[in-house]
Amino acid sequence: MSEISVGAPSPSSASSAPSASSSSARRLVRRLPVVGGIAAGSVLLLAGPAFAHVTVQPGTAPKGGFATVDIKVPNERDNASTVKVEVSLPTDHPLASVMPQPVPGWKVDITKSKLAKPLEMEGEKINEAPSKITWIAEDKGIAPGQFQQFPLSVGQLPSDTDQLVFKALQTYSDDQVVRWIEPAKPGGPEPENPAPVLKLTAAGAQGTGDASDGKNGARGDTAAAAPATSDTTARVLGVVGIVVGIAGVAFGVLAGRRRNT
Repeated sequence: MSEISVGAPSPSSASSAPSASSSSARRLVRRLPVVGGIAAGSVLLLAGPAFAHVTVQPGTAPKGGFATVDIKVPNERDNASTVKVEVSLPTDHPLASVMPQPVPGWKVDITKSKLAKPLEMEGEKINEAPSKITWIAEDKGIAPGQFQQFPLSVGQLPSDTDQLVFKALQTYSDDQVVRWIEPAKPGGPEPENPAPVLKLTAAGAQGTGDASDGKNGARGDTAAAAPATSDTTARVLGVVGIVVGIAGVAFGVLAGRRRNT
């Protein structure tokens, strides 16, 4: 009967396992920077849209009162400046009082239109109301990578709607015009060029405007910045967490393979 010898593995077989494990580990380590790069790109994609649109800041104000808001205009281009901003005021719910705050380096023009149905404010009937505000740069305008805020005191805010839409046109120094006029549909994706919207809350609620004072609207710049900042921060931290998790799993697999060898 022939003998079957059971002994230590041959040198070639003994060395092949660690070699294969080391090779896999090296490939895994080389892929980590790629994964990190993809995750970092995701951070930029998630955070970018929060700063790209023309918006109303703060985004809410109480119904029936007055408020001070900013039309925030960022420059999305890297080779042209923003030289004109036109904001159309809502005609379905006209505002009897719209007063712009002077902005250095910009000339402002207010267009008024006759109302089909007169408004009544403080016992007086108003037959016309502001329908458009235009800011024109007297110098270089909004340079690439910068933004400008155009403050407005508005009122009296209506009580029979939950939002006011301020459609805006942004003109660049190369004559390109970006039309921020697309309405957002409830439950649908955000439009490519959404119109700025001011949400109206219940009268007396804690909001950014001051419903009790018809002359002075609350600025609320800090309150407005907090939700946008926290939202962006949450997105960034979420993606960073994913990156850390991927790195942890990768190193765990690597350590496990080393122990097995």
